[in-house]
Amino acid sequence: MHKSVTPLAAASLLMSLPNAQADEGADLAKQLANPVASLISVPIDIDLDSNLGPNETGKRTLLVTKPVVPIELNQEWNLISRTILPFISIKSLTPGMEDESGMGDIQASFFLSPKAPTDSGWIWGVGPIALLPSATEDALGNDKWGLGPTGVALKQQGALTYGLLANHVWSYAGDDARTDYTRSFVQPFFTYTTKTATSFTLQTESTYDWESEEWSVPVNLIAAQVLKLGDQLLQVRAGLRYWADAPNGAGPEEWGFKLGVTLLFPK
Repeated sequence: MHKSVTPLAAASLLMSLPNAQADEGADLAKQLANPVASLISVPIDIDLDSNLGPNETGKRTLLVTKPVVPIELNQEWNLISRTILPFISIKSLTPGMEDESGMGDIQASFFLSPKAPTDSGWIWGVGPIALLPSATEDALGNDKWGLGPTGVALKQQGALTYGLLANHVWSYAGDDARTDYTRSFVQPFFTYTTKTATSFTLQTESTYDWESEEWSVPVNLIAAQVLKLGDQLLQVRAGLRYWADAPNGAGPEEWGFKLGVTLLFPK
């Protein structure tokens, strides 16, 4: 996205579009609220967190690209590929520790999902998740291969979308000198989408580490807008996050920020 385009200007641009295009934007916004929608998209997110480490002096910037690719298997089923490609920068974590930046561990999820909702209106998908030890620095990853199940269930009623995405990953191979891990991820979400393709989302991205018995619970409130720049459809978003819980002496505290853009490629 061009640097001169702010979210406010983008919203004004969408408002000036014809009604048909505004309706298309609202439909795309609802599809984006569905993790297993049949929509090719490339979300790019930046998470900014502070107060990390024992002295609460650390700062972390997380840049994540998350391409989503639906694959039509037949007239009834889709396979949705969701990949998380993280780039991490950590600064001033502890006195004397060098700043670290580079690629983190890649996550790849696959959801087998029926095209049609259930009779009661639920949309769901299940499949495997794999964690690849792709981190370029020891502090940015686990140096372990991981595998486990993932699933999502949601319902869309009018302007509302609500549901839950979850996974659980066990390490099974890798550097024997590194600690094994068993982690659960739980993401309940609630989204309200307006007729002008503006979305408001409340969610958590909670992780529980079964080895250390500690939670990481950021609560996110995000505003997003679908718009069209030239021939490219996209969604811009910004939000606040509050750390309700984090590992003692290591995790972030208090407030953080989220920024993002998603490139859309509807059929």
